Amino acid sequence: MRNINPLSGLILLVLSVFLPQSSALAQPFTSYFTGSQDDVQTAVLPGVVLMGGATESDAAMQWFLQRSGGGDIVVIRSTGADGYNDYFYSELGVSVNSVETLIIASDDAAHDPYVDQQIRNAEALWIAGGDQWNYVSYWKDSPVEAAIQYLINDKGVTIGGTSAGMAILGQAYFSAQNGTVQSASALGNPFNSSMTLGYNDFLQVPYLENTITDTHYDNPDRRGRHAAFMARLWASLDINPRGIAAEEYTAICVNGDGVARVFGDYPLEEDYAWFIRPNCEEPWEPEACLPQQPLEWNRNQRALVACRVPGTPQGTFLFDLSNWTGDSSLSWNYWYIQDGQLSASATIDLADCLGLAAEELSPEPLLQVYPNPGGHGHVHFTTPAYGKIMNAQGALVHVLSGETTFDPTAWPCGLYVIRANDQAIRWMRH
Repeated sequence: MRNINPLSGLILLVLSVFLPQSSALAQPFTSYFTGSQDDVQTAVLPGVVLMGGATESDAAMQWFLQRSGGGDIVVIRSTGADGYNDYFYSELGVSVNSVETLIIASDDAAHDPYVDQQIRNAEALWIAGGDQWNYVSYWKDSPVEAAIQYLINDKGVTIGGTSAGMAILGQAYFSAQNGTVQSASALGNPFNSSMTLGYNDFLQVPYLENTITDTHYDNPDRRGRHAAFMARLWASLDINPRGIAAEEYTAICVNGDGVARVFGDYPLEEDYAWFIRPNCEEPWEPEACLPQQPLEWNRNQRALVACRVPGTPQGTFLFDLSNWTGDSSLSWNYWYIQDGQLSASATIDLADCLGLAAEELSPEPLLQVYPNPGGHGHVHFTTPAYGKIMNAQGALVHVLSGETTFDPTAWPCGLYVIRANDQAIRWMRH
């Protein structure tokens, strides 16, 4: 029997609904604040936490808090209340300066200067579960998105999310604009109206490029729709996709080098994370991914390879997202889809594939920049017909066309994102 954390505890000295404006009626957001209201700046570590959607793994959340250096923790969500405040502030044994939960449930709230300021001041950010369409519709292309990207690109903090919060962290994401989707309908018609996917237009998280996540993987039905998401990305955008999934009590903690530790209660419980990619044997793409037709991604019953990683209280098992290799003890299986049905093979040996980095399995990129990092002298950019350079706040700073060479010495130092068509790369101006 699991010990379910109720996310509630002692009433703390400073715990209140914090109203920074003069009138609660004029305030488009809700804030729950615990701890010191003095902003602190601490030494932080970068990373990302992907949590499967049920009660949080205490060990994973301790890892998350420790990377804040004792700073200010911000939780964002569109529904709910202050369930994380006591849990993060006093129940995990990790000292932090404050915990603030912000309910951001409207466009006005997402554009509020206080919300923007508090997110940017965070030393760690947690995205709670909920409805990911709320997050996409309220936060995408808003100051909230820019503030989260600032935390990733400029401050280098650890961010994380559970359920819907995990769902929006991949470069590709299932938006749930028309509600959820089941495997039968996703595999039977991968272009059905519920298959609402976004790509490269929301958050840009290191090591989650071309990746779509899924949660609640205890339910085997999730696997078919996840594979259908990947097939759609390939058919619609011609990208070689990756899939990362977590079962409900499982958390994937990725450090700044791309090495993931998986936390859970294995072997007492069947807690696993999953890492899925197309097989390294050409041809890779689906045989048939068309509207009104069952998905076919068979490739001699070797279309996809999936690694199942146990989550332990110590985070014993590792998976390296920089080259998509795992501990030698981990098991892999082939997945394949025939006539709209997902099947899996017995355990296989992937010795011939595991040395291939993720970028080696992708199509030759059209978007290039060198030197990278650069900025002292001329920098050469190669893009498709049209591209753009944006700063860490998402503002457009330059338009590119084809091959371009210029000297950006006058630009502020920092991280920039170059986008063209469906591609994006990061460039550091030092």
